[in-house]
Amino acid sequence: MPESCKHCTKGTSSMGFCPFSLALFAGTALSYIKYLQNKSSSSKSSSSSSEPFRVVFVLGGPGAGKGTQCTLLSQNHGWAHLSAGDLLRAERKKEHSPLADIINSNISAGKIVPSEITTQLIKNAMVELRQNDEGQIKFLIDGFPRSEGNVTAWKEVVGDAAVLEYVLFFECPYDILTSRLLERGKTSGRSDDSLDVIRKRFDTYREESMPIIEMYEKEGKVRKILADRSIEDVYAEVESILNN
Repeated sequence: MPESCKHCTKGTSSMGFCPFSLALFAGTALSYIKYLQNKSSSSKSSSSSSEPFRVVFVLGGPGAGKGTQCTLLSQNHGWAHLSAGDLLRAERKKEHSPLADIINSNISAGKIVPSEITTQLIKNAMVELRQNDEGQIKFLIDGFPRSEGNVTAWKEVVGDAAVLEYVLFFECPYDILTSRLLERGKTSGRSDDSLDVIRKRFDTYREESMPIIEMYEKEGKVRKILADRSIEDVYAEVESILNN
């Protein structure tokens, strides 16, 4: 049984945690988000370029090949590749980050990380690359937005600082996605490549992400690519879209 907390007159709650500790942790996380926002604002004000970022969102189910195609486009066409998942995984490994536990628990459960955290990490990365990579303003953002909350946070955190050119949507049957993820899990070491978590990720994708793709499709922003083909065939189609 958990020990009683000196701040709680009745010890821990019926769920086994201390309300005071939970409030303290939440406050620390919110403070860290504010720090990230201030860091981004400071970096932006010192940047010599006021030109908006050019952004392409890259969406599709887990294992659809988004990262592979973004890497090829980055190498051959000069677009910077930002993976929302990679940024979150990098943050969760940082020592003394108050956000690490939040990110870890959500990713391990196959859930979407709070939108404000993901969006701020993406914005900071864009600002830093514009400063350090000869004024880079072209970004392929892989795996974002995945929910209505992501879309709202993007508008609030990034807003007019970026122009969304279009959305690349990699469409692939679930059985092929499952096979790819299980194969990747043999060597990736990622906790979210296990079968149970894969199923949860698919549920989240259907419930949270597909409505976002449908929303952008109504706006005429979606460029759909069938992703159950070879890497070379998929890339040829993606490259033709980018060139046009």
